[in-house]
Amino acid sequence: MATTPTLISIQIGQPESREPVAGDTSERPWRTAFYKTPVEGPVRAARLALEGDSVADTRVHGGADKAVCCYSAEHFPYWRERLAEPGLGGAAFGENFTVSGLTEEQVRLGDRWRVGTATFEVSQPRQPCWKLARRWRRKELALWVQQTGYTGWYLRVVAEGHVTAGDEIQLVERPLPVWTIHRANGVMYGEADEREVAALVAVGPLAESWKRQLGKRLR
Repeated sequence: MATTPTLISIQIGQPESREPVAGDTSERPWRTAFYKTPVEGPVRAARLALEGDSVADTRVHGGADKAVCCYSAEHFPYWRERLAEPGLGGAAFGENFTVSGLTEEQVRLGDRWRVGTATFEVSQPRQPCWKLARRWRRKELALWVQQTGYTGWYLRVVAEGHVTAGDEIQLVERPLPVWTIHRANGVMYGEADEREVAALVAVGPLAESWKRQLGKRLR
């Protein structure tokens, strides 16, 4: 584990239409912004997204609570072996920020980071969907991500600014030291009791979509 959390690469992408390929999980064409490319130099982090980045399905992706998707490079060796993809690296999980020195067990909901001249807040774990499975042509991949807990997480932009690959990730505030991304994943995907679900729903910085989804279990 790196001693200094670092933003090692930044990726952006625009929605594009793609045709089925050999080994695909579906025979239908699809539209996605999953295939992101690295950016050199400063990138502006605006309230709803990085400049130049977009999503294909605004019903479930994007918005202030999901402005930036992060994934830990610490997990890549595991996925290279499990997926037999030796070239797997930055943007492999459709993330905007590939980071080192941080995993779901170190990151907490509500953490505020200073990166470059922008400030971010951790809003929720990333929920893997069928597009991840289709990208790597493995129907089981979304389930594997849940089981491992290697989900990644989302950030909201608290103060707009510019970020550059190589920037240090500085923790400036940690209001909820007990609520790791790992623990939140356990509540969502595990067998948490009603008290634990209610405790997560009450977490102020948690994204509204997670609060609604978990709230249905309480009702």
